[in-house]
Amino acid sequence: MTTIVLSAGGTGGHLFPAEALAGELVRRGKTIVVMTDRRGTNYAKAFPGAAIETVPSAAFSDRSILGLMAAPFEIAAGIVMALMKLSRIRPGAVIGFGGYPSLPVMIAAWLGRFPTAILEQNAVTGRANRAVMNKVKVMAAAFPIARFAPKDASKIVLTGNPLRPEVIALAGTPYDMPGDTGALHLLVFGGSQGARAMSDLVPAAAALLPQSFRTRLDIVQQCRPEDLDGVRAAYDAAGVTAELASFYTDMPRRMAKAQLVIARSGAGTVSELMAIGRPSILIPLPHALDDNQTPNGEILSKANAGWCVAQRDLTPEKLAGMIKLAFSDPDDLAKRAANALRLARIDAVSRLADVAENLARAA
Repeated sequence: MTTIVLSAGGTGGHLFPAEALAGELVRRGKTIVVMTDRRGTNYAKAFPGAAIETVPSAAFSDRSILGLMAAPFEIAAGIVMALMKLSRIRPGAVIGFGGYPSLPVMIAAWLGRFPTAILEQNAVTGRANRAVMNKVKVMAAAFPIARFAPKDASKIVLTGNPLRPEVIALAGTPYDMPGDTGALHLLVFGGSQGARAMSDLVPAAAALLPQSFRTRLDIVQQCRPEDLDGVRAAYDAAGVTAELASFYTDMPRRMAKAQLVIARSGAGTVSELMAIGRPSILIPLPHALDDNQTPNGEILSKANAGWCVAQRDLTPEKLAGMIKLAFSDPDDLAKRAANALRLARIDAVSRLADVAENLARAA
């Protein structure tokens, strides 16, 4: 039985696509080994039946001077350990999903001459993937690469981002166009790093809307725990109906119900907006590494599937105007929803599994 090694960073953004691919490859009869740093052991339940192998790694952000000096040695140790483990496992292919914990594994796979591929989830190639993109055989891309493409563009295969099963189940859910009366369903979330700005901007914008809009708004918003009371008070003062929580386990269902979404433009968010087919106002995280969220958001805005606006250019007054304009033209919202859906690659996990199988077959 062919073994495929998946190497991903220790955060959900990198591990979720690896989880989706693992499930598909298991269905195809493959054995899965997941290689990551020590945080990966927390995700063992996400990879049933897979072996979890940890290797040392190091990130270069948020570290002291001594930490930065130690990082190359930690990566070197990770490469040695990963090469030893790969030599024992003898995988048919090694697939990397980005994040610094994947870097030692992908370098070791290249040194050991194992067939390799990486998935780049953003339109801008991440730094870990950038370090190995000219060494791997295939670069699977969720979106067309806007910046930092490999020298050999022919190795790029446009697969899309693997989606969670609950997103696939809701793919193409009919869009409920706003009517002249009734609730206006607005979904707001910002991710773990970007929720605070949403907690400041959106309630302030809602308060500036005419009363005829405020009384119809039905907002679902994900906030940081420390922001919940303040956001709730702001909506209550404005007479706006809002459901708030620090985390929603059913976000895809809530996205499907929304008539407009306000969010950051991370790769997963953009891919899910495409799959479910919802119009959005996207505010890229301003401090994202290499500004990698802006090109993601521009994919939707250029396709007339939403709007992408820099946070530095956004005031509550401007956001209020955008919300009012969007809900005042239901036909345009419906067209943007359809345009988003046309960009979707629902079969991304199948395409990526084909990449892995083809690499293993050619080995």
